[in-house]
Amino acid sequence: MARRYLLEFEKPLVELEKQIEQIRELARDSEVDVSQQLLQLETLAARRREEIFQGLSPAQKIQVARHPQRPSTLDFIQMFCDDWVELHGDRNGSDDQALVGGIGRIGDRPVLLLGQQKGRDTKENVARNFGMATPGGYRKALRLMEHADRFKLPIISFIDTPGAYAGVLAEEQGQGEAIAVNLREMFRLRVPIIATVIGEGGSGGALGIGVADRLLMFEHSVYTVASPEACASILWRDAAKAPEAALALKITGPDLLSLGVVDEVLKEPAGGNNWAPLQAGELLKQAIEKHLNELLKLSIEQLREARYQKFRSMGRVLDQSTTKKGLSP
Repeated sequence: MARRYLLEFEKPLVELEKQIEQIRELARDSEVDVSQQLLQLETLAARRREEIFQGLSPAQKIQVARHPQRPSTLDFIQMFCDDWVELHGDRNGSDDQALVGGIGRIGDRPVLLLGQQKGRDTKENVARNFGMATPGGYRKALRLMEHADRFKLPIISFIDTPGAYAGVLAEEQGQGEAIAVNLREMFRLRVPIIATVIGEGGSGGALGIGVADRLLMFEHSVYTVASPEACASILWRDAAKAPEAALALKITGPDLLSLGVVDEVLKEPAGGNNWAPLQAGELLKQAIEKHLNELLKLSIEQLREARYQKFRSMGRVLDQSTTKKGLSP
């Protein structure tokens, strides 16, 4: 059994996990029937895990979103598609490994799937640049989305990045321009676009593939204009105040749902998606199919107009009393 990576607030479960593993070893090494005792401990552990995860703060949800064993873009694609074919390159000399994409099927429907890809360990994270795409990555994404538009393939994107890569070379190659072009061009696409925040959705790096007709988000994912650490450093010049920034930024699913940014928050298995990735994958697949069936009923004009209005309505946070005082003749 692979060793689970436990977060700080999960430490109360450590002793129970040890007892469960010891009983499993006993069952393997002897003919003693321990099924009843094992069931009791597993039930207790599941109950405690659920209690812990029901009361997570925004700062703790960030830890879950960044969990190294949380399912990635390629994990979900492999769960959905048996015939996935990855496509490479931006046709300008670059093939960014932090952003992957290709053609596959969800059920009997051909779709284009793309998203940021992090690594499982340090070596893979370095190869994937920790999920932070360069300008070539966003240009590759746009090339694939234009391909989907040409062949009438719905676009499914998975958002999981701390942000776009902010290195000097990326700026020299036009990082801001590449993301801005994606934002503009995604509004004109004639096919349905469904985006899901599967982990950490940070800054413009997330928006570069996030202009969607439907934006979904897992329960313990986060979606933010800037990382809480960066926000705390800017506002208070103290990264240690990141938990306060996380609370103020309204980065969790329920907050973003109430603000109209997110269209649906998907419940996660007890303990987060890393505890039951296949279950998480099935929930996401069902949600994507549901929203895709709704969007495919719209004409191209209705689809693009609804997408435009969705983003135009964001940011209207004035309450009624303020509106009346400030806008009444």
